[in-house]
Amino acid sequence: MPLPTPSLRDDALAVWQAGVDAVRSDRLVQDAVQVRDEHLCVGNLRLALGEIRRLVVVGCGKAGAGMAAGLEAALGEPLMKDKHLTGWINVPDDCVRTLQRVHLHGARPPGVNEPTAAGAAGAERILELVRSLSADDVCLCLISGGGSALLPAPAEGITLDDKLSVTRHLSAAGANIRQLNTVRKQLSRIKGGGLARACGAGRLIALIISDVLGDPLDIIASGPTVTDSSTPQQALEILDQFQARQAGVSPRVFQVLERAAAQNPSASRCAACDVTHRVIGNLATAVAAAEREAERRGYRTRAIAMQHLEGEAEQVGRELAAKALAMRAAGGRRCLVHGGEPTVKLVADSRRGLGGRNQQLVLAALEYLVDEQRDSARGLTLLSGGTDGEDGPTDAAGAVLDENVLAAAAAQRLSAREYLTRNDAYRFFEPLGALLQTGPTHTNVCDVRVVLTIGET
Repeated sequence: MPLPTPSLRDDALAVWQAGVDAVRSDRLVQDAVQVRDEHLCVGNLRLALGEIRRLVVVGCGKAGAGMAAGLEAALGEPLMKDKHLTGWINVPDDCVRTLQRVHLHGARPPGVNEPTAAGAAGAERILELVRSLSADDVCLCLISGGGSALLPAPAEGITLDDKLSVTRHLSAAGANIRQLNTVRKQLSRIKGGGLARACGAGRLIALIISDVLGDPLDIIASGPTVTDSSTPQQALEILDQFQARQAGVSPRVFQVLERAAAQNPSASRCAACDVTHRVIGNLATAVAAAEREAERRGYRTRAIAMQHLEGEAEQVGRELAAKALAMRAAGGRRCLVHGGEPTVKLVADSRRGLGGRNQQLVLAALEYLVDEQRDSARGLTLLSGGTDGEDGPTDAAGAVLDENVLAAAAAQRLSAREYLTRNDAYRFFEPLGALLQTGPTHTNVCDVRVVLTIGET
């Protein structure tokens, strides 16, 4: 007979948390940066401290606060004082805290993954800092997911509101992160290598926590330190694909892109300084740690960290639910750790509820199980959560499904299909006690899902 569902839920939460803990941003930075034998060491890179006049730290992202704290711990106060270390990092408002040397700038409200005036002001300060550097200085850039929205610097000829309308339209229309960031780069003075081009330091070292499948450096946070290989024409094609003109996106956006495409349609602009990139954490890191925790708890485990774009969250949820039924039928204690990042096509504002892609995924899985059979969640738990602690414009990282959730939903006569069709998964799961609420985790490496089953052997 299956073990009680609560033990499965506890195990699922512990397995998911092990994945998140493995990509703690402060720990990742401290593992990557050391001071040894009068050298600053970052991976295989060794820089003689005696040849460095000044250290400046800049960056952006949901993991920025933890990364900055980890860097300060790795460098130590004596070295930071000797090298006149200063810094500025744009982070979500609820990640702001006081550090020794690096200023954390609140660039957007929690759960609002959009460019703001505060973010734009912070971006200008970062550009000022890197322009002030000279050849015997070193710039350390801390980059993590969410950086695109946190670091807005609109191109000449467009406004912040123009960029906001583009972001909102493409996100609601179901554009994936590569499409969205291709457009963002072409409409920015800091993305697409803009920060590196502005940097006057002799060397720029970018430490990166990746929230994009496959870790493409030019897409993570829209690649502020990476030479941009995309073109204005590609951005125009993406906007046309998602009917941005018809949706009312400002003509200024198209004018800027069309002018850039006509002037120099394919040239890449390179940084003047020597740039080193190092990915210090990613989805694979989290998935591997979650897999180890599941095995430690006695589950026969399979782990998958997606390397390519996924489809819509509802389809991924149904596929995971089908896998869960197959795992349970195979018997024994089984676990699937699955990492990725799906998309959600949002309905019109007038109909839209509250939720995020992880909640939408779990709700689609629940609907699938209900359609299959009434008791189909016995001996089964499915959890999906964003490793950053955010899922859409909500205070939840995701949601969890088990036998008790399914029973409570039936008792309250909640229709999964009704809530799915209006993107309202948060309000479905909230009265059922099925939301995963962690607060900011200070990291961001996509989403981790955990499926646990116990069947008859």
